[in-house]
Amino acid sequence: MDDMTTTGQHTALMELTVGQVAGTFGVTVRTLHHYDAIGLVVPSARSHAGYRLYTDADLVRLSTVVTYRRLGLALGEVRALLDGDGSAAEHLRRQREVVISRLGELEQLVTAIDRALEREMNERPTTTEDLKELFGDGYRDEYQAEAEERWGETDAWTQSTRRTAAYTKADWAQVKADQDRVNDALVAALRSGAPATSERAMEAAEAHRVHIHERFYDLDHASHRGLADMYLADPRFTATYEDLAPGLAQYVHDAIHANADRHDAG
Repeated sequence: MDDMTTTGQHTALMELTVGQVAGTFGVTVRTLHHYDAIGLVVPSARSHAGYRLYTDADLVRLSTVVTYRRLGLALGEVRALLDGDGSAAEHLRRQREVVISRLGELEQLVTAIDRALEREMNERPTTTEDLKELFGDGYRDEYQAEAEERWGETDAWTQSTRRTAAYTKADWAQVKADQDRVNDALVAALRSGAPATSERAMEAAEAHRVHIHERFYDLDHASHRGLADMYLADPRFTATYEDLAPGLAQYVHDAIHANADRHDAG
């Protein structure tokens, strides 16, 4: 919380770091880094320590992106809409028209947009709870943009899409809890000083593989190696782990390779 700042211009919300936005609104750090990298939503402030911070305006823009994505628009379409001359109220009206056509499925989102439109028209500041309504409890953009672009034609993507299509809100909550436990185990192993080749680190790496294998798509140890290599090759994936703990990306990579090696040997 030390990196949060307040200003006279931002009375409704504090300025938030990437990790704080992810923790508050449920948008993954990876997704935030991707939106930043492509210039779609860029944190516009800095803390005294140099951390990039999301202002109220940045969060409202992010909520607009999230809402359009929830409505099924591709990132290119979202960018075109945001780069146009439309005001925030016009974006909300457009979103509301689309949602009404799918009222049975998105009734809760209609209510959230109506409230946002009322705030906009009355020039009332947007609160954290207001934004949470627009982000939606079930929103999961888990690196959706680059993942679909990279792997949309692969068997793994098809299998993952088929499995997750049937997931309920409770299922996704359990997936998130399981993922947090896997990450916590990896961080704990790193901070304990155990080498990446230790039993503790390799067990954490195996839990990482099993989580993906059981929840998303079949993942053998050879494919797990390839995934680990990507964690270092792609800065966005690297940043996801580095935000959890400095040095974690390399540690996870090495632990996955060590775990795969011992299974090959066995």
